[in-house]
Parts: sequence; C-alpha cells; structure tokens
Amino acid sequence: MTSDDDAEVIAAARAGFLDEAADMLQQFEAALLVMESDPGNAENLNAAFRAAHTIKGTAGLFGCDAVVSFTHEVETLMEALRSGDLAVSDAISAALLEGRDQMEALIDEVRTGACDPEVRARSVTLGQRLQQLRRGDAADHGEGAAESTATAAASKDETAGAGLWHISLRFGPDALRNGLDPLAFLRYLGKLGRVVHVHTLTDAVPPLAALDAESCNLGFELRLLTERNRQDIEQVFEFALDDCALAILPPDAGVAEYEALLTERCGGDDTAAAALRAIWHRQGVSLQTDEAPLAAAAPETAEMATAAPAALSAPTPSALERRGSGSDRRSATGRRGDEARFIKVRADKLDRLIDLIGELVIAGSGAQMAANAEGSASFLEAAQRVSDLVQATRDGALSLRMVPVGETFSRFTRVVRDISKQLGKEIELIVTGGDTELDKSMVELMGDPLMHLVRNSLDHGIEGPDERTAAGKARVGRLGLNAYHEAGSIVIEVSDDGRGLARDRIMKKAVERGLVADGSALSDPEVWQLIFAPGISTAEQVTDISGRGVGMDVVKRNIEALRGQISLASTEGRGTTTQIRLPLTLAMIDGFLTLVGGVHYVLPLSVVSECIDLPHECQEHPDRTAGTFDLRGEVLPYLDLALFYGAEPTADAVRGRRSLVVVRQGAVRIGLVVDRLLGEHQTVIKPLAGIFKPLEALAGSTILGSGDVALVLDMRGLLAAAIRPGSTGARARTATPAPATAISPIRGE
Repeated sequence: MTSDDDAEVIAAARAGFLDEAADMLQQFEAALLVMESDPGNAENLNAAFRAAHTIKGTAGLFGCDAVVSFTHEVETLMEALRSGDLAVSDAISAALLEGRDQMEALIDEVRTGACDPEVRARSVTLGQRLQQLRRGDAADHGEGAAESTATAAASKDETAGAGLWHISLRFGPDALRNGLDPLAFLRYLGKLGRVVHVHTLTDAVPPLAALDAESCNLGFELRLLTERNRQDIEQVFEFALDDCALAILPPDAGVAEYEALLTERCGGDDTAAAALRAIWHRQGVSLQTDEAPLAAAAPETAEMATAAPAALSAPTPSALERRGSGSDRRSATGRRGDEARFIKVRADKLDRLIDLIGELVIAGSGAQMAANAEGSASFLEAAQRVSDLVQATRDGALSLRMVPVGETFSRFTRVVRDISKQLGKEIELIVTGGDTELDKSMVELMGDPLMHLVRNSLDHGIEGPDERTAAGKARVGRLGLNAYHEAGSIVIEVSDDGRGLARDRIMKKAVERGLVADGSALSDPEVWQLIFAPGISTAEQVTDISGRGVGMDVVKRNIEALRGQISLASTEGRGTTTQIRLPLTLAMIDGFLTLVGGVHYVLPLSVVSECIDLPHECQEHPDRTAGTFDLRGEVLPYLDLALFYGAEPTADAVRGRRSLVVVRQGAVRIGLVVDRLLGEHQTVIKPLAGIFKPLEALAGSTILGSGDVALVLDMRGLLAAAIRPGSTGARARTATPAPATAISPIRGE
C-alpha cells in the first residue's frame, strides 16, 4: 500500500469519526435532558457516559488532543454521577450541556482545521468549572457519607489510593485483524498514572518463516503507579476484552493472588512459571512471604522509572475507544451481524441512484407505449412485467431516502429547555408522530422553518407561570410537535396553549403597512395569513429570540419552495396551531395524466378522488373559467383548465366529450375540467425553466414515454384560483404554454 493509499484510508476513517461523533453528541444531549428530569435513571446515565467515552476514545485515535482532554473532564464528572458519588443538580446539568456544546465546537475545529483561541480558552474555563463541581459536590457528599465507612472498607479494591497495580495482559491472535493496536493501550495507561515497569513477552512469536504479520503473539506484564481504581483501569481495555486475557491485581494483593495468576498463565509448565517469576521479581514482586502486601516496591527509584520504554513515558490518546459505536464490542459474530444490518452511503451516490431510477421510469413508459403500439400479447406481457419491476425498484429507492421526522423533532428538546429557562417559563414539549417518514432532503430543509415557529411559540406565544395561573391555566405551558400522513402528504403541526394571536393587533399592523384597507372585513383565516407578510409581528417587545417581524415571510417562502403550504389557526387566549403540509418526496410521484388543449398535465394521484362526466353547470357556461357545480347534493367549486391556461380546445372538447376530475387537498374538494383522461402515470418531477415561472399553479414538469413534456400541476395554486372571486383566465392567457411538442427539447434538464 502506497502513502497515497494510506492517506486515503485515513481520510475516510476521519470522515467516519466526524459522522459518528455527531451521532454520539446527539445521544449525549438526549441522555442529559432525560437525566435532568429523571436523575435516578441509571441506564440513562450509563448511556450518557458511553457516548462521551466513545467520543473521547475515537478522537484519541486521530490525535485530537483538545477533544480528548476536554471530554475527559466531562466523562469524569459523568462517572461521579454514575457511581453515586455526586447527585444530579441544576448546576451540574447546565455545565454538562455546556460541555456538550464545547465538545461540538472542538469537533468542528477538527472538521475545518481551524484553531480558535477563544474555543481553547473556553475549554480551560469550562474544564475548571467541571472540576470544581466534581470536587465541591464530592466534598459535600463526603460529609454526609461519614456513616458509610464500613461499606467503603468493603470495597477497598475499587477505591484504593495511590499504589502500584499489577497488570497481566495477553492479546489473542486476532487482535490485529480486529483493528486493535497493543501499543495504543499501553500508551493510554500512561494517562491514568505512570507505567514504571513493562515487560513484553515474545515467547509465542513463531520463527520468521512461519510468521503471520496479521497475527498478534504478544503479552505484557506491567506495573502501573496510579491513584485510579480498578474500574478505571479496566475501562482502558473495554473494547479489547474479546481479544485479550486481562488480569489486574491491586496494590495490596497477596502471594496467594499472584500464585493463582501464575497458575492461570502457566498451568503446569514449570519452566514458564519460573520465567514469569523472574520477570515479576525484576519488577519488584516478591513471592517469598504472605505476611505483607507486595505493592510497595520503591517506585521512586530512577531504575524503576526508566524501566518503561520511552514510548510509554509520553502518553498519547488511545486507539482503544475508536471502535466505539455507542455500545461495547461483542463477539465477531455480533459485529458481523451489525455490519450486515447497517451500511453508510454517501448522499450524492443515493441522489445519483434516484436520478437513474427516474430515467428508468421514463424509459419504461416508452417501452410500454411501444408495446401498446405493437399489439403483441407477449410483448405487452413482458412490458407490463418490466413496468411492475420498475415501479417496485422506484419505491425501494425512494424508501432509502425516507427518514423519521422524529430526528428533527428531537433537537427541539434542548431548544425548549434552554429558552424556557432563559425566559423564566415552565414549558413541556410533547412530541407525537416522530416515526412519520419524510424525504431526507426535505427534513434537512425543514429545520430552520420549524426552529422559527418553535421560538415564536416559546417567546411570545406561551405565557409566563404567573400570567397563566391568573388566566386559569395550568402553570406549565404545552408546546406540541406532531406529524402524520394524509392523502399522500405529510402534515407537521406546531401547537401551543398560549395566548393565541391578537386579531385586532394584526389588523392594525396590516393597515399601518398598507397591506389592507382600513375597515376591510376579513375572515379569521385571511387575517392569520397576514402574519406571513414581511414586517408583521404581534410581539409587544422585541427580544433576542423573536418579535422583529422578520422570518415568517421567509418561513412561508421556504415551505412553498418545497411545494408545500402553511396555514394558521388560533383562538385568542387558547393557543395557536401552525400546520405545514408537504409532499412526501420531491423526486417521483404516482400521477394521473390528463390532456388539456393539446398539453399534457399531471395531477398527483393521491389527491384524485373520482372522475365524472362534465356536469351540466359547466356545460351551460362554457366560457366561464371558474364556478360551482352540484356533486350529489354538495356544492363544489370547479376550474376549467383550458380557459385558465388559455389553451385551444381539442376536438373532443369541441364535441362535448370533456370530463371533470374531483381532487381533494386537505378538507377542500374542487373539480378540474379537462379535455381527456389518460390514466395513471409514474411521474419523475423535473424543475421548470425560468420562462414558465409566470404560469400559475405549476409545480414542475415530467417527460412522457413518447418524449413529450407534461406539466405537473400544483394543487395549492389550483385551489386558490378556484375559490378566488372573479377568477378568470385573463392573466394566465398572457403566458400560454407552448404545445408539448414545441417544448420537448428541454428533455434531460
């Protein structure tokens, strides 16, 4: 392997470390937030400790000393909580959450290669604070624990002071193959204290001719001077326990314990036992008497201090924890099982796969058309089989991009906690529907709009405790995040039980800014929509959280860019609910193909309720773009797409053979008048060129199997046009789309 190959492998491993560190930080934060509300949850404390432990160890492999040093302080405080030496307090919770943020800042420096002195200074300051919390609370705890000396004496192994521990270590033959580095473990021991003696056992190393470079045949006998306990020493080898035989003898171990270790290591081999006795003797262990402990072997002498190799005298971060995945290493079989269940794939590769699947869908449509034209039964059957497989492949590929929205919702737990404390409010976050799945690209783009809505609710939506009590409400406010599927869309709701929107104040602001005329009579939904106009805010005062009237217009624009829509419902004094409705994916949909004036239009199949003959109301007014019709006793609005887009009627339309498609968007239903129904169509959505932007109610385009272009209709725009008073096709006719054959050259965009 060349140096370039090594660099490539290291770069890939480093990228994996950064991804894993981000996951561990999320787990750590989630566990800390649970710890704050449920301090007695031992399993949760263990999860938080493991996350910090894994970050520290993995960072050590790549020489990220700043991350290792600071995370060690966090981990030490977590260990004190986990062992019961400290009790969870508000101060400790706040410090650990700040520590989590500092760990993220240090990891970001690793990612960018930057070195900010302020970040390093904050590490020192916060590290000292963590140490003070540990020492201060430990002292208080010690005063209250004076009555527990008997219990402490019973566990002297675990709480031994400074002393010389003996460590006997034998690595298994597969240790190197499993990615372990024996020297890294020994180096890391130096961080716990001072390795004053180390002897490398090479008896098991075969002759050079029989040597397997990937097999490990080494063992070690070590003497470690440290104030740490047995648990700390064992944790050094936590990820190597499946690939080594480890024995640790405390500073006060007697002759019997050493004799037992001798028997374990050598069995009945007298020669091997004599050799091991000689090694121990040179390290200061005497097996001549059982009257006194064997730990006090003058570690201060210069000869002992220099007995350890130079490589061990300068401790560097350990490689042992780089294998951390949030859980202990298990057997090789278990590892293979985990690897078989999960695999990480670059997002751009997945995007490329989706693009290819889209082209396959288009090609499959062409093959189906050719089969229909050919009229061969066998050809039709084969084409249908291919079409079914293409659809299954498409669904499988799209499912790879789907992720639970709960991952996005979870980040707001910390936001609610921090802002509520900052504002002196008591707020409970309630998350439902977190397992509802959405396209990953849309999840990433939804983060900022949701953050703005949540901060608005926290800041000037939910009242303070005293104000809520005076209003007869519960002292603790409720902020809800909910997600669910409905008619081929995903609906996300942000709700609170706060003071609600002030209708009069919104109208006053709108009049001041010239958005509506003074004295205008608007319905509640129309008034709430004014919130999304630039500069409109109902906050009584501006804070550093929200209230400037900047952002809600951006929220709406971002949602609409995702082919979604946003709406508000509010009751003054009761609360507000913001509803966001999004398509499940931006890439491909099941569509319903129609023909209007020689142009193909695609409707999302999920919104199509039924297709009927043209009602007589539409036939009586053929020149009317929009109107109403009676559907089995229910009056619904309709929109004539030919007139709306200014298209010339087809021959079928002239002969009166037109149809009406009833579509549903949320709770609203409308009818769309089309010239011809062409049936279901797998639709690969492609963006429209800029020339089509003046057209209303278009979400994109798609390529048909024939090579023609079809336009994908935007249901939000159609609904608005159908219910708009005096809606006509005049404005749309100024930008009439060309026939499909005229714009087919844009194929492949």
